[in-house]
Amino acid sequence: MPIEFDFIIAGAGSAGCVLADKLSASGEYSVALVETGSSDKKFWIQTPIGYGITYTDPKVNWCFTAAPDSALKNRSLYWPRGKVLGGSSSINALVYHRGQMQDYDDWALATNTSWNYKNAEKIYESFEERLEPNSVVQSNHNIPEPVNKLSVFNASADYHNLKHDFQDAFSELNLTSSSQGFFAGEGLGPYWLTTRNGKRCSSASAFLHPAASRPNLYILTETSATKINIRNKRAVGIEVTGKNKKRTLKARREVIVAAGAVNSPQLLQLSGIGGSHHLNTLGIKPIVEHPHVGQHLQDHLGINYFFKSKKPTLNNTLGSWPGRLRSGIQYIARRRGPLSLSVNQVGGLVRADPQTAHVDTQLYCNPVSYQPADTNARKLTQPDSYPGFIMGFNPCRPTSEGAITIRSNNPNDAPEIRTNYLSTGHDLNAIVGMAKLIGKIQDTQAIQNILSEAPDMDLTNLGEDQIIEDFRSRASTVYHPCGTCRMGTSIKNSVVNPELKVHGVNGLRVIDASVFPNITSANTNAPTIMVAHQGARFILSDHGS
Repeated sequence: MPIEFDFIIAGAGSAGCVLADKLSASGEYSVALVETGSSDKKFWIQTPIGYGITYTDPKVNWCFTAAPDSALKNRSLYWPRGKVLGGSSSINALVYHRGQMQDYDDWALATNTSWNYKNAEKIYESFEERLEPNSVVQSNHNIPEPVNKLSVFNASADYHNLKHDFQDAFSELNLTSSSQGFFAGEGLGPYWLTTRNGKRCSSASAFLHPAASRPNLYILTETSATKINIRNKRAVGIEVTGKNKKRTLKARREVIVAAGAVNSPQLLQLSGIGGSHHLNTLGIKPIVEHPHVGQHLQDHLGINYFFKSKKPTLNNTLGSWPGRLRSGIQYIARRRGPLSLSVNQVGGLVRADPQTAHVDTQLYCNPVSYQPADTNARKLTQPDSYPGFIMGFNPCRPTSEGAITIRSNNPNDAPEIRTNYLSTGHDLNAIVGMAKLIGKIQDTQAIQNILSEAPDMDLTNLGEDQIIEDFRSRASTVYHPCGTCRMGTSIKNSVVNPELKVHGVNGLRVIDASVFPNITSANTNAPTIMVAHQGARFILSDHGS
């Protein structure tokens, strides 16, 4: 095992796995990929429905807890993040969505560059393998996986029959919808998933594992990056700890931080890159005064509403031993059925107000219901005892910003996550219209026909203050943190430049969701993978490849 490499990547998540693949592909460069977690070759990671179990598993999950938020009645929200090869792409709910064009055009405005949707779309098309319903891959789970492609599957053929009722409701309201669903832009329908052959297709599955046998790629699991070594304002390597051993790894060309929106700013701060006053109070010598490190945290905040159904739902299947047994046999024999899917089955991007210029709401219509527990458990296989379903939303483009700051100079201490949700009038005002949209869907004939009783919360007649009060009491993260090392034009407004280089430090980049100038409108896994592909192109171009 060498100690010197051309490139060192700290973090083997959605972005890090892409970078490891792309930077090692030519064989010209030696690459070290450092990951605190272990292998993703675990049954409940590979099985799509298993995210209900990995949701609280500290062996593969950082299990962060945010600081109490006054806007949410001082509740401390649970923040799961992947600690395993593939990162959060190995434990997420599998929904794949690029967002909308405006998201990326705003990136271009923030950076004065070509980070627009026209260019992003080309990158997406380079790595997506889109699989239609009943494709040969789904019907024969022995088809080899493609190399360097992320499988994005329209699994609607296996979705619960309640999908038709949701679709009829959308049509009644003249909302843009399709039975084929959407993986980009406005529209409602079945969600596309990152699965292939009935198994999770994480960033590790798609990009890292096909590259893992290359002799120039070194994958260090159960090894934590604790500090970036900087000499004369240049990153020259990192300190790592693994299996009670400390080592120094040297980088001949670059160090790339890809540890995610929580851990990337943490590692920069531990290394002396951050606000000097805060670092000094913790006994860390500031290397570069970098006030934006850890700032500008954005996240999607959402809420669910619960309904009882006349029709059977996934509650009937997953809530009984015979149903779970049948589903297990179906999955083992054919890689089909509920265990091969997410419970997030129908939804997409929509305008709460048809007159607005851009979509502002993401909807989730799930054919299952499970009341939130006092603990963080998400028991997908123990849903409510009656047939039920969920309809919920989150605002697409919140403007509130929080922060990630280290609490000490000990790398093992989790950083403080200050969410600062609902701190702008824009975000508060958006809630009412979106809740009322759920009320309109609830009142369609299609949904009324399947309700077994009136909902506990009648959104149609609920007052604005009541809607907001309920939102403050029950809303939770949708697990899309980003922006804490955002890119921009200078150190005065950002952490990295448009080529993802850290301002003021040579040989150092950050490449993951933390560099987003603004949160995208939908799930953040897709844009994170896209950013990693573009980041790899920047690196290879700079080094003559």
